[in-house]
Parts: sequence; C-alpha cells; structure tokens
Amino acid sequence: MNKLLIVGTVAFDAIETPFGKTDKILGGAATYIGLSASQFDVESAIVSVVGEDFPQEYLELLKSRNIDLSGTEIVKGGKTFFWSGKYYNDLNTRETLDTQLNVLADFEPVVPEDFKSPDIVMLGNLHPLVQKSVLDQLKRPKLVVLDTMNFWMDNTWDQLVEVIGQVDVVTINDEEARQLSKEHSLIKAAAKIEEMGPKYVVIKKGEHGAMLFHGGKVFFAPALPLDEVFDPTGAGDTFAGGFTGYLAQTGDISFENMKNAVVYGSNLASFCVEKFGTERMQELTSKEVQQRLYGFKALTQFDIKLT
Repeated sequence: MNKLLIVGTVAFDAIETPFGKTDKILGGAATYIGLSASQFDVESAIVSVVGEDFPQEYLELLKSRNIDLSGTEIVKGGKTFFWSGKYYNDLNTRETLDTQLNVLADFEPVVPEDFKSPDIVMLGNLHPLVQKSVLDQLKRPKLVVLDTMNFWMDNTWDQLVEVIGQVDVVTINDEEARQLSKEHSLIKAAAKIEEMGPKYVVIKKGEHGAMLFHGGKVFFAPALPLDEVFDPTGAGDTFAGGFTGYLAQTGDISFENMKNAVVYGSNLASFCVEKFGTERMQELTSKEVQQRLYGFKALTQFDIKLT
C-alpha cells in the first residue's frame, strides 16, 4: 500500500452561513485532506499539532480511517488552533471573525520514521518555513504537492518562492494564481508559476471547476452543479485530499493520470459543501462517491459530429 504524508492544521472551526451557524466543530486543512484521502486504498499520516482540549473522539475518528497520527503532537495544557468565519449570501464572500493560533504558533513538525519515505506528500496551507522543514526531513518522494494562499504571498514572499522551487505541484485558487504570477490570464499565470520550479499547477475555481497545467498542456474539470451549497469551508482541502489520495493509490503521476485525479478531487469536494465543516465527509460512503463520478462523466462526455 502506497503512503501519503499530509502536513497541515487539525483544528476547531466555528462557521456561519446564510443557512445556519455552528459552535466549535472539527476542522483544519489536514483533517479535510485526510478524510478525503481515506476514500482511497492508501496508508496516510497527518503531521500536525493540537492542544489538550482536542477531543479523543476526533482522534479516534481519524484513526478509524487508516490515518496514522504518530506525527500529530498533543501539547499538554495547550489549546487547539481555532478559526471562526462568516459567509455571505453568494457563499463566495467570506469574513474571518476570529483566528487563534494557540499551539500552532510554536509548531515544529516532526515526521514519523515510517513516513520519511512517502510516495506522495501533501503540504497543506502553512507557513512556508514549516513546509520546508518537512521537506528537509524526507527522502525524495515521488511527488510533492503544495497548497498556499495570499497571506503567505503578502508576508513571506521570499520563503514561499524558495519552497515552491522544491515541489512538483502547486494548488491555489485563481485569485492567488494571479497574485503569485502577476499575470491576469490564468494560462500565463500557470506558465509563470511553472517557471518557479513546479512541473504542474492546479488552479481551483470553486463552483467553476479546476484547471490542470503542465508544459503548455491544459485540462479542465467542471464542478458538479448542486441543488444547494451549504458550507464551502474546506472544499479546496477536500479537493487536495482526493487529488493526492487518487495519485497515491494508483502510483501513476503522469499528466494523463492527473486528469483523473482532478476529477476525483472535484467529485469529493462536491460532497464537502453539502453540510457544515467536515460533517459530510465523516459519513460519506464509497458507494456515494462512485455514483457521483458517473454524474461527472455525464456532465462532460459528448460525441463530436462533423458537419
């Protein structure tokens, strides 16, 4: 069984959307990635940190999905990272209400011995120096995927550019791609990002799908139209978990197989938005995943009839 190493936050979220609000619930980038990747036949591990306030039942939930937590530190007396946010009517506009770094402020990742030679590495959205620290502990994996955001572009540009030069795939949204590349056209933006070092660039466009770029080649996967989007929190991380989980299971990191990985990632992200936080991903079955894949196929398949 191939190994997937996940680095990112395991956290508490409090979310408000036009459809309701929650108190503290299970969240964090690594949590979404791990739950999504658990839909595949892979052995995964999460490198993260939580406080003593983190419920044992959440740890058991992750372990039950074949996720190794030996690299997840529990800080005695510490409090777990907490984020609170509010979404407005279009669900594309989000306001951060509160961010409490807590134990994450002093996070120094330690990769378990059993995962120092993983097949795939998914570096979740964290400080670039934390991402680089993980890479420095590894023997060269088959593929390293990095997610980042505009905050790190604004505040840690040099460190971010350095770590981007050491990875194979960058996944970011369209706004972040434009900021990172200083190009408005996404095709030009992807080319500029590839010049920084990565061989592949995935640009996520939310409800408008995702694009994969490699050496002048482009693949686009639409998002599945849904009757209702309840909460978009974690959809991008869920996509990343599906993308890397599929690649780890198949062991094929070619551009052609990455096309499939983009579709699998988009498929899983479509479930994430149906309930608050990680609730939908916790109950998701493989049968539901397979059935919805046929919806994606029907959405894009057609015959070309020449006239």
